[in-house]
Amino acid sequence: MDERVRVFHNGNVFDGRRHLPGAAVAVQDARVVAAGPAEQVLAMFERPELVDLRGGLLLPGFHDAHLHPLTGGLERLRCELTELESVDDYLAAIRDHGGPPGPEGWVRGGGWSVDLFGPQGPTAALLDAVVPDRPAFIVSSDHHNAWVNTRALEVAGVDARTSDPPDGWIERDGDGNPTGTLREAAVLLVQQHVRTSREENAAALREAQAYLHSWGLTGWHDALIGGYAGLDDPTEAYLDLHAAGRLTAHVTASLWWDRHRGPEQIDDLLAVSRELREAGLGAGSVKMMMDGIAETFTAAVEEPYLADTGCPCGQHGLSFLDRQQATDAVVALDAAGFQVHVHAIADRAVHSALDAFAAARAANGRTGARHQIAHLQLVRPEDRARFAELEVTANVQGMWVDSSSAAVRLVVPMLGPERASWHYPFADIASAGAHLAGGSDWPVNPPEPVAAVHALVNRSPWAPDGDPAEPLVPAQALTLQQALTAYTSGSAWVCGHEDSGRIAPGAGADLVVLDRDPFLGAADEIGASRVVATYVEGQRVHVRDEA
Repeated sequence: MDERVRVFHNGNVFDGRRHLPGAAVAVQDARVVAAGPAEQVLAMFERPELVDLRGGLLLPGFHDAHLHPLTGGLERLRCELTELESVDDYLAAIRDHGGPPGPEGWVRGGGWSVDLFGPQGPTAALLDAVVPDRPAFIVSSDHHNAWVNTRALEVAGVDARTSDPPDGWIERDGDGNPTGTLREAAVLLVQQHVRTSREENAAALREAQAYLHSWGLTGWHDALIGGYAGLDDPTEAYLDLHAAGRLTAHVTASLWWDRHRGPEQIDDLLAVSRELREAGLGAGSVKMMMDGIAETFTAAVEEPYLADTGCPCGQHGLSFLDRQQATDAVVALDAAGFQVHVHAIADRAVHSALDAFAAARAANGRTGARHQIAHLQLVRPEDRARFAELEVTANVQGMWVDSSSAAVRLVVPMLGPERASWHYPFADIASAGAHLAGGSDWPVNPPEPVAAVHALVNRSPWAPDGDPAEPLVPAQALTLQQALTAYTSGSAWVCGHEDSGRIAPGAGADLVVLDRDPFLGAADEIGASRVVATYVEGQRVHVRDEA
């Protein structure tokens, strides 16, 4: 008898694709060694260590196929505004936070919502009232905008004479003076002057990892390493944690595609990818941004928005790459063996990305790269079956399926009824046979897989008070099985961690225990399920505090 055998029993199992009532699972030396009917599994071992599921559900560890852990960890350690509900609350939190001492100690934070301000965004004058003498840099919840005070603008040398970058802009008053809001790539004008210490980054990534484990996550895909507007570069922190033996999660990452360069950058990306792989971080993916976001009408639409958006980019949103640039990039990256990870919010961006993948298939054949398009807020009906045809994964953010969110509320009046019905058409994409993976884009949204699954099934977020938002295009709801598959085996596969995305003999023992089995309850109660414990390679990395 091997005392290291642990048997999870007295509950049910979801194996990454199927619900298995009454099953038990045995784990030994970081791997699953048996799974099946409880009486059979229990009979295989003389005196195993028993883990009582208490009627709950055992699943493969959740995987998040698109998030930004370092940024989320930094915001948790800095001034986090995400849960606050008013501008006054923001200002009070920023004033009370204080930040590091000294005249040049930057006050940093994030999480403000664009819909709490007018079209011009928050002003430096508001921040000056609570941070008058030190620079302040506060990123929006969508991470496509930054709120800065007068001192930050002075440090960065941003004034009326500063030109807008080609893929972003500075909000200005009638005389051309910056007002305190920076959009898209204009965020870099100030962000490049902000420094984060190696120690702070390491602490933030440790904080993020513990937090993600608490939600049942055992692995993820970091959607951007190398740094971009408002996002610190997590590369060094990952390597430090790995070298210290403290990186317990399974991690892959995307390198950043510089949209101001072309395919000539691929040799550089290959060199970086090799160096990181040798150091212990898988980075065989490249992230491309096709458009902006719905809240500021920078999401790229084919037909114009129905009213003046106030956006300098015009009535069609902002296309960071035109169709030819996207095609050239994807064809070359696919040929070089990279996975391509595309940010595409609206229909023009999604269509262009799919066209680029079609061109890659025509040029290179089937390379086996696990390409994906993330976000997919608006997808034309004729494009939905193309995901399966082109073997492109639909990377879905379940928590975004929310009719009450700023991203939906602000854009729906600018679309009209037909395009509004295109929101997150995941059922159509799945029914055509496409592969689905689930992500959160944390810290844009909380990294809660169960809550995301609830939203995908109900087409509205979990409402503990019993007052959910109006379902958003309810015909596009996924089944519970489909949604759980997306956040377990679906995401694990696209991240290259398929060994930990399933429960079967020989698979890695990356597991999560829920306090109940959502298959046995009402659909509108899925979100009530709570994570009891999380295991990575058979070792418990989180247990719920019952206090």
